[in-house]
Amino acid sequence: MVAGGITAFCLKEPIFSLVLAPSCSDFPLYKWLGAETFSLHLINTGLTEQIMIHLKVALSVGVLLVSPYIIYVLYGFVAPALYAHERRYSLRLTLAGYAMFMVGVTLNYLLLFPLTVRFLGTYQVSTEVENLLTISSYVDTLLMMSLVFGAVSEMPVLSWLLGRMGVLRAKWMRHFRRHAIVAILVVAAIVTPTADAFTLMVVSLPIWLLYEVSIFIVGHTNKLS
Repeated sequence: MVAGGITAFCLKEPIFSLVLAPSCSDFPLYKWLGAETFSLHLINTGLTEQIMIHLKVALSVGVLLVSPYIIYVLYGFVAPALYAHERRYSLRLTLAGYAMFMVGVTLNYLLLFPLTVRFLGTYQVSTEVENLLTISSYVDTLLMMSLVFGAVSEMPVLSWLLGRMGVLRAKWMRHFRRHAIVAILVVAAIVTPTADAFTLMVVSLPIWLLYEVSIFIVGHTNKLS
């Protein structure tokens, strides 16, 4: 983690060009949506704020860079205490969980966070009130949303585990599908507040697809168990 953090710290320019890319209207998603030209004005208000943000981002990126090795070490620590069949399942579960978390982080960066930035960063109660956003709030929101949607993306993996334990059934998930869709819309509205129905649909669609994939996985697991 220290080595990964130091490496990321030395790559300040390319890393922050990616981190700050959603704050400009030339971000690929905005071009695809045909959004109006805009640019957020990010400011710094603290003497040590920029260096602390640099350290925070470097540590977060460093953890992502070395996370496969961290997972490998943790698995090597736990594996000797497991039976052979438990090791097979735990390895699959670990790899699937890591892959889905990375998918969630990537999807948040390419879709959810840019939509949030575009709406909240340009929202005004009056044209006389100009938005001046701190770099701290921008980075904290990006990291928080990446963590949240990374966790949400674990839905298929958690569903497989609960299905394997016999706690969850596919027929239950199908029966409560309408309730789940309402909950997904509420979550999407909270994560990305917007008055645009299209944006709300774009944010809700990935979560709904995760739910449908979870139903398929649980149904297959129920048949095998």
